[in-house]
Amino acid sequence: MADNDSVLSAARVWQGEPLAIATVISTWGSAPRPRGSHMLVHADGRFEGSVSGGCVESDILATAAEVIAGAPFQRKRYGVADAAAWEVGLPCGGEIEVIVQPVSATGFDPELFDRIAEARADGKALTVETDLETGHSTLRDEGSAEVFRNRYDPPRRLLIVGAVQIAQSLAALATTLGIATVVIDPRARFLTEERFPGVVLDDRWPDEAIEALSPDPATAVVTLSHDIKIDDPALIAALASPAAYVGALGSKRSHAARLERLAAAGVSADALARIDGPVGLSIGAIGPAEIALSIAAAVVQAFHAPR
Repeated sequence: MADNDSVLSAARVWQGEPLAIATVISTWGSAPRPRGSHMLVHADGRFEGSVSGGCVESDILATAAEVIAGAPFQRKRYGVADAAAWEVGLPCGGEIEVIVQPVSATGFDPELFDRIAEARADGKALTVETDLETGHSTLRDEGSAEVFRNRYDPPRRLLIVGAVQIAQSLAALATTLGIATVVIDPRARFLTEERFPGVVLDDRWPDEAIEALSPDPATAVVTLSHDIKIDDPALIAALASPAAYVGALGSKRSHAARLERLAAAGVSADALARIDGPVGLSIGAIGPAEIALSIAAAVVQAFHAPR
């Protein structure tokens, strides 16, 4: 599923009002938005989300207005634009197919937004099935010959252990990427709102905090403190969870020593192999901001890896 957090938030605010929802159901070539991307349209013209990054949104808004007014759901396919004819299309050269449904019991049932929100709050994925013959979306398989299935994963989270300088840049990057971020550090002088504005701060010992936060397959855990009393317990707790990514800052030499300590503490070889150490993608990073960028890239890569 694409990142639809803003759409799901708008659905809660606009609940009970006339709405239509557009969804990308197929893509070919260099499509600007992935399958599952939504655009929610209000009867007054407001909208949230995107199906093409701006290329075909004007046409989608017009179609949504028709659907809100009572027209049946529609399937639309967009390809390369003919600039001379001013046609709506995709200059990037890709193609997408989009459906536009009323938000109603016969289209995209408004209760589905509640079910999606409940599942995400519980750290669970939920799949909605849309009958492409009738335009009806449900949680059940209605036996249609043509179905689009959209999976809504839990919100992505990043648990950063160690309120150090790299963590400041990493927290800011993660927030920009729409990843809910928690910075964990029992050292009060490091963990301040001035250093980490707009981020959840947790002053518990990392193993206690991580166990309480229950990392799921949409969670990444990164240890940055350089203090084995803080990092090692955090890694042990993270490796006992199904976290999508576990990374640890340090050189190759310090990582080798870390693996020896964790093995002596009873962590299995398979679990140790999950640790990305030294943490981050190899981009020749220099300085805290670039190191944070390499870590953020590795986290995003892990979130998008097949599961």
